[in-house]
Amino acid sequence: MNIKNDLLDCILPSAIDFRNPGYWLVDDVYFSGLIVTNYSTKQNIGWILPLFNLSFDVDISMFYEKLDSTKVIRELTYYIGDIGGAIKTVNSNQMDIDIVKKSYDDAKYIRHQMQVEKENLYNLCIYMSVFSKDLTELKFNLTKLEGLCASMGLQTRQALFRQEQILNTMLPICENSKDLRGSASRNVLTSSIISTYPFVSSELYDESGILIGENTQNNSLIVVDRFDSSKYKNPNMCILGTSGAGKSFFTKLMILRNRYLNISQFVIDPEGEYYKVCDKLDGTYVKLGGGNDTYVNVMDIRENAFSDDEESKGYLLDKLEKLKLFFSLVFKELSTREEILLEEKIIECYALKEISFNDDSLYINNDEKVRIKRVFKSSKDMPLLEDLYNCLEKDDETKNLAMQLKPYINGSMSYFNKYTNIDTNNKLIVADISKLDKNAMILGMYIIIDMFWDRIKQNKGEKKIIYIDEIWRLIGSSGNEKTAEFIYKIFKTIRKFGGAATAITQDVSDFFSLEDGKYGKAIVNNSSLKFILQLEEEDIKILKNILDLSEEEVLKIKNFNRGYGLLFSNKNRVVSKINANTFEYGLITTDRKDFENKINEN
Repeated sequence: MNIKNDLLDCILPSAIDFRNPGYWLVDDVYFSGLIVTNYSTKQNIGWILPLFNLSFDVDISMFYEKLDSTKVIRELTYYIGDIGGAIKTVNSNQMDIDIVKKSYDDAKYIRHQMQVEKENLYNLCIYMSVFSKDLTELKFNLTKLEGLCASMGLQTRQALFRQEQILNTMLPICENSKDLRGSASRNVLTSSIISTYPFVSSELYDESGILIGENTQNNSLIVVDRFDSSKYKNPNMCILGTSGAGKSFFTKLMILRNRYLNISQFVIDPEGEYYKVCDKLDGTYVKLGGGNDTYVNVMDIRENAFSDDEESKGYLLDKLEKLKLFFSLVFKELSTREEILLEEKIIECYALKEISFNDDSLYINNDEKVRIKRVFKSSKDMPLLEDLYNCLEKDDETKNLAMQLKPYINGSMSYFNKYTNIDTNNKLIVADISKLDKNAMILGMYIIIDMFWDRIKQNKGEKKIIYIDEIWRLIGSSGNEKTAEFIYKIFKTIRKFGGAATAITQDVSDFFSLEDGKYGKAIVNNSSLKFILQLEEEDIKILKNILDLSEEEVLKIKNFNRGYGLLFSNKNRVVSKINANTFEYGLITTDRKDFENKINEN
């Protein structure tokens, strides 16, 4: 067996046909070459990028030949002297005077850049080769490429009778023949070489990540692993966009794809949009509000509900701090004395359930001898709001608070006065709070987030994501400083527990309204990933300074079609198109037209 010959048979074509001056043929594939012969005077960085993002097959080869600086400067000096003298004596009415002066100024500029700025001068040659299995398609694509080059300010020439030399420029031998150089060679300074670098768009690809979308600049796939701490300072994300821009579609797509990776996910759903996804993924669906039979008890104390740095506090003390936040939403204005009395009554109602500041009181069996078999108390062993109401109602000083709490006991919001009856250990939990009115919705969001936060802190080794849709309700003008601090704390510390937070909102102005935007800015700054879909002009003005948006980015965000967004990934900024396959799209779409089409098909 001759290994050398076998290898050559694998890599070499059976035949190459150069008989036609306009193309060459290699194993039934047609090739045709183009030579770039001239350029526009000024080119921006990345001007060559459109040539690398074509929808048909093109090979591009660029050659840079460094020239001898001493020789170039000497020749330029002679040229400037000769032309300078000629300009002084030439008739200024001659038609060629402008061309001569332009050449004179260019020569002086090049010499200055080489002498003062220490730049080098290069010869630049660019060649292109179009290929196709169909000759008609080859000619069509060649014409299309010539048109594109013309629109970019590039002059091109077909490589007639020079097809073999073009082939050699494309091969790894990198042969730039003298015949081609005579037509293609143009001078370029070091600073201008940068503009020919083709890879100016960000390539975002994390090996263990999920598909975010498609980079519209180079059609590459954007794959992000938000938990990769070597690339991202934190795994948090902000999704901002006007109604109908595609926020919910994108979020549901992320939920689906993260589920493939077995990541635990918890969703706040203010619009009732996530039921279908939750049902398909066998998640736990919590629907709060009157007439529903799923409940979460705000008075629950959950096992492992505080982090290592909070361990010295104890369960009840930790719960007291959280309940203070909850009741700051229930009782809008509390005096200092009322706050103290309320805390006393909360402690008292837990004491009635034999729960104290001693953590052992949270276990059904607290015998030291059988501690390994201890079982943490369930929701049925916890007090309800009704127990607190009874404690408040008995004391003349707190009867006013009891009266304010009454609607939550046996009134319109009595669904808050129930024991938790859902599976909190599911990998996907969606909390639908769409049936709650304006005031109850804020309370519902807080109760659910509190439950999710306890769940997130239970296992640091488990990857978890919490999605807070319409987050402006908690950190905007309708929230308060205490709840906003709690939400900010989640974004600031969640990575320590293996978790990631996702803020979603369409009301950008309210997102930055509380405390002069203090909490909105803090959450954005603590999110390594940001996805900005179409926004209204007023919202863009708010974001412009916060995200340091360029005028071009402002224009893009304003005119994005549905499903397009600007992705911020650390220092990278990429326009992304959201892509979903047929199964994903059918599962998550809320477009009325899709439902109408489905009905018509049936």
